[in-house]
Amino acid sequence: MGPPLLNWPGAAGPAVRNVAAMTVGFVGLGVMGQPMALNLARAGTELIVWNRTPERAGPLRAAGATVAADVAGVFAEAQTVIMMLANDQVIDSVLGRGTDGFAKLVAGRRVVHMGTTAPAYSGGLAADVTAAGGSYAEAPVSGSRGPAETGDLVVMIAGGDPGLEDLLRPMCREIVRCGAVPGALLMKLAVNTFLISMVTGLAEAFHFAGRHGLDPGTLLTALDAGPMASTVSRVKGRKLRDQDFEVQAALRDVLYNSELVVDAARRAGIASPLLDACRELYAEAAAAGYSGADMAAVVRAFDARSR
Repeated sequence: MGPPLLNWPGAAGPAVRNVAAMTVGFVGLGVMGQPMALNLARAGTELIVWNRTPERAGPLRAAGATVAADVAGVFAEAQTVIMMLANDQVIDSVLGRGTDGFAKLVAGRRVVHMGTTAPAYSGGLAADVTAAGGSYAEAPVSGSRGPAETGDLVVMIAGGDPGLEDLLRPMCREIVRCGAVPGALLMKLAVNTFLISMVTGLAEAFHFAGRHGLDPGTLLTALDAGPMASTVSRVKGRKLRDQDFEVQAALRDVLYNSELVVDAARRAGIASPLLDACRELYAEAAAAGYSGADMAAVVRAFDARSR
């Protein structure tokens, strides 16, 4: 007789078997995933983690988490597995999607997708996980490395049960319910539309001021004192003032997100003129060698376009 079943009210998929009920898996320990997982570990979550680059797991081991040798080890020990992976191709590769191993991996498991992918992709993944006997939820986040480190992310959830919110609470300051899958990823793209256009506009303002010989510190003071000031404008404004492009939100990731927004808009027959322009600027900055820099480095695209 197999292990008992644990029902998750409202979960997208069948009941999940009660194996390692108190253990949570976390896959993907990149710029965002590592601090997110650390906040879970520090909150007392019994955690098992894995990352393709093993050294990224070092701080998690020091915080008391178990480090798995492979993805299968995570799914073998954890009932709920959180994924914070770069894109859909990485997710499919890690999960072995499209192979016989996929169903064996996710059956009886709750899979929580916290990265950013196309909404249509997430809908397809949800269907495949459910068909394989698992359950699925989206929980993309709004925020960069700084908020990830301090537990101040905003998490958008689609699918899953109320208990999922309690699990994710140590990583965030706010949780927003967005209905059924893929509602959370659509919401994330809507949020990113504003964020990307705002930071790109800020970069253009610093470029404009600089080319007119204005002091960037004075511009920052004027912005900070005005009604448009925000946490984002203050953080990115200081980066632009100081020409500090140490990564918080990588430019390559912002380009990827811009492409997701534009693609989703095209699929729905929606105009996206601001994001069309932003996508071109981030692509130019990436091609100029700033792919791994902070998104504030988009200012280099403005520099290249000016005489």
